[in-house]
Amino acid sequence: MKKRVLSGMRPTGKLHLGNLHGALANWKKLQEDYECYFFVADWHALTSDYQDTSHVQEYIWEMLIDWLAAGLDPQKATIFIQSKVPEHAELHLLFSMITPLPWLERNPTYKEQKKQLIEKDLNTYGFLGYPVLQAADILIYKAHFVPVGIDQLPHIELTREIARRFNYLYKKEVFPLPEPLLAEVPKLLGIDGRKMSKSYNNAIYLSDSPEEIRKKVSQMFTDKSRLRKRDPGHPDICNVFSFHKIYTAAEQVAEIERDCKAAKIGCVECKKIMAENLIAGLRPHQERRAYYKSHMDELKDIVAAGIKKAQAVARQTLEEAKAAVGI
Repeated sequence: MKKRVLSGMRPTGKLHLGNLHGALANWKKLQEDYECYFFVADWHALTSDYQDTSHVQEYIWEMLIDWLAAGLDPQKATIFIQSKVPEHAELHLLFSMITPLPWLERNPTYKEQKKQLIEKDLNTYGFLGYPVLQAADILIYKAHFVPVGIDQLPHIELTREIARRFNYLYKKEVFPLPEPLLAEVPKLLGIDGRKMSKSYNNAIYLSDSPEEIRKKVSQMFTDKSRLRKRDPGHPDICNVFSFHKIYTAAEQVAEIERDCKAAKIGCVECKKIMAENLIAGLRPHQERRAYYKSHMDELKDIVAAGIKKAQAVARQTLEEAKAAVGI
């Protein structure tokens, strides 16, 4: 039997290159070796964006289109929408009864986002308690592994603590302790040199047209110390060069690196080359996007099958948990 992996994404906007080379590329590899469950975390989208839900449905289906375009295979992975499997919510309720408040209040992500997202009112139980819902998402499938970045390790440890506490309180080993699955992710920054994010308005989206990509690439920050074309460049600290290493052929990458250091190529020309290579590199993905956008019935059938399979597993786990509690 294959070990089980679970992961999800919040539908809070269009997916960008960071998502593609981060989570999606990793998920595509994982589905070959593990029993994978990948879900659209639409309830989690409400934890910070509950005041405006007008685009949630749009983002859900755009996200699913990008998942399939990126190579997720419904024959190898179970793909579903969180809110269509209400067992997540019921297990979340059970966990919320046993989770000590200090566990949630010391969550570093909770503290950090309250400071960063000052334009949003995050003084809600939903935002404080989202790690409990996250624990329910993971444990309802008895996942062995959860692919995460290093900054999410505290969330996995909290999930393990909740599982331990449940098993201890009710004298039954209902839930296994999931392990984090760390993966190396290429560091692709946004066009302004910060983390690529829709909230920073600095992302190159998987759905961007060639014209949009050229415009965004032309605005990308490069080597700050290189003020003129005749100044030698430093490719190792240039964000554009990090994209070249993914989308440009190795021989041309070596040539660009050499010419940049020797001041034989300027940043404008370098960006133009990278933009065309990026457009070409994204073309297969965008062609698959176009296919699923014009075959929505097929996409909905895939998701319906995933929901049915996920719910069968979740329902069995929930019954075990309720039996242990005695309700």
